[in-house]
Amino acid sequence: MNGIEMNQASPLLQMQQVSIASKKMPSRLLVNRVSFSIDPGKTTCVVGESGSGKSLTALSVMGLLSKQLQLTSGKIVFNDGQSGAQDLTKLDEASLRKIRGAKIAMIFQEPMTSLNPVLTVGYQIGESLTTHLGIKGDKLKVKIASLLEMVGIPPSRANSYPDELSGGQRQRVMIAMSIACEPCLLIADEPTTALDVTVQAQILKLLDELKTRMNMGMLFITHDFGVVADIADYVVVMFRGEIVESGTKQQILNHPQHPYTKALLACVPDAEGKKPLKPIDYAWLPENQRTQQVANEISEATV
Repeated sequence: MNGIEMNQASPLLQMQQVSIASKKMPSRLLVNRVSFSIDPGKTTCVVGESGSGKSLTALSVMGLLSKQLQLTSGKIVFNDGQSGAQDLTKLDEASLRKIRGAKIAMIFQEPMTSLNPVLTVGYQIGESLTTHLGIKGDKLKVKIASLLEMVGIPPSRANSYPDELSGGQRQRVMIAMSIACEPCLLIADEPTTALDVTVQAQILKLLDELKTRMNMGMLFITHDFGVVADIADYVVVMFRGEIVESGTKQQILNHPQHPYTKALLACVPDAEGKKPLKPIDYAWLPENQRTQQVANEISEATV
């Protein structure tokens, strides 16, 4: 238990002052002292622009940071209520592999690049079931069929390859893979970004139903406050690797305090199209940081 005392009532996941930096430039923090928690059956949404550190934060939980990056400080405490509390940053690769997929699962941003194009979707769903639960043979086929039905795909599509499915169906396959072993924590990294509005609504509804049914905690990465309004219980707003504001969904959406949160909300159109939209104003930043922010935006726009 790494000297951490927790109990069943403790949060499912606690990020405690987590910082991430490049190994070549350890003084330049890409994620700076991030702290928040996730409870069973609740959804924490992490919101911010591209480059704000959202995905790095999620990948640090999975222990999947690239070799060029390092976690320089902090703890990531996971408490599934059975094995006790563990600091994931202290575990070796073999121990992390036992947790990934079984207790903590992740839906990646782009399903076409996350799925193996030369393997059927049924085989890919079944891999984690065999690896973590030892399910094989006819029992495995029945479980795969059940998972596909759960996410709204006919079981007969188990023999299909990823390029034979639509974007929405591939995303549903990713969800089926992630929930196969009934994890305690599900991380979703902008899983609806590339989908049309109708399919996005279906995916969000499905995730919310699965969360409730399985009492999963969910870490949802997004830049869309419309998604936040639909599924969040708790919201964390990130800017340039730091948390600038956090609170319940009602607090953040109805009573934002930080200028950056207010600026993000000002970018969201209303249903009637009458609200005047405003670009994000960085006037609240110190002069040197404001200049750097503009330079970063120009750089990203020309890539």
